[in-house]
Amino acid sequence: MADHSIAHLTNRLRLADAADWLAVATAVSLPWSTSATGILLVLLLLALIPTLDWAALRRELVTPAGGLPALLVALGVLGMAWADVTLTERWGGVGSFFKLLVIPLLLVQFRRSDGGLRVLAGYLWSCIALMLASAIVIAIPPLSASLMHYDNVLVKNAATQSGEFATCIAGLLFLGTNAFEQRRLWWLAGMLALALGMLANIFFVATGRTALVVILVLLVLFAAKQLSVRGMAIMFAVAAAVALAGWMSSSYLRERTRDVFVEIQRYQATDEPNSSGERIEFAKKSISFIREAPVIGHGTGSIVVGSLFNSHLFDFVQGWTYVLGVGVAGGMALKKRAAERSAGAAPRLRL
Repeated sequence: MADHSIAHLTNRLRLADAADWLAVATAVSLPWSTSATGILLVLLLLALIPTLDWAALRRELVTPAGGLPALLVALGVLGMAWADVTLTERWGGVGSFFKLLVIPLLLVQFRRSDGGLRVLAGYLWSCIALMLASAIVIAIPPLSASLMHYDNVLVKNAATQSGEFATCIAGLLFLGTNAFEQRRLWWLAGMLALALGMLANIFFVATGRTALVVILVLLVLFAAKQLSVRGMAIMFAVAAAVALAGWMSSSYLRERTRDVFVEIQRYQATDEPNSSGERIEFAKKSISFIREAPVIGHGTGSIVVGSLFNSHLFDFVQGWTYVLGVGVAGGMALKKRAAERSAGAAPRLRL
């Protein structure tokens, strides 16, 4: 009996360790391959689910961090009841919600695991590799002509790539803050150089206009969490200088920004389909849908799910990046908070 228990525990530990590394592999694959990511996600869940402490999972589900994703899925399923479309369309509408159920599982895993940092580092290094590969291909015209897609990216599209780089820039800012606090100036210089390299890719190579808004929002959140008033003033002054330099030096960035207004005018004049015009139409239709059913809506699967920018939560790459990032980083944060409470740690000073 004891041997059986030991063997069972050993298998659980091996599966938990495998889940850690499969999470790393999934994070690494996200910027490159949708197919590989899908396969690795299945393997990750197969390794993770048998190792879960179900009592811990139930406790996670009654917290805001773990309960809110489950509540959103429940609302999506409930919304199928009054949708006036076919069952197939209802199921298609709710399908994108289910990935949110992985967040509580990851919270449990990375609250108990020490492998969370490897997952985040894997994603960051994968995006760095993508940035460097993009720079090399652009520098060699024959490669650029044969490998670059129409919107100057090696894989996926400009909106996805620039969104990935935007999340990395935010992460690099946090790493740079830690390096500054520890007086590791070479590390700080490296973090800033990588962040500027990714920003240069967005400004000069492949601009996703949504990413520009995301970067601004992330900067505000970073400043509110990490900086004093003086630090905020310095950061926003530097950010404004960098943005101005990018605007003045990148005709591509200016053209991409001006295209928004040109496309809207063209759409209004001729109804010619284009990205910016369709976003205006999405906004108008969304307002109309809300007016028609302001309380319970039209039901899951009955309309186009979109927004003024992009429906990131329901897209594959952006949605799974969100799930993996929130689940892993959230689990790490919960573990750190529990350790600080146990040790009676003092709150951290802001810069």
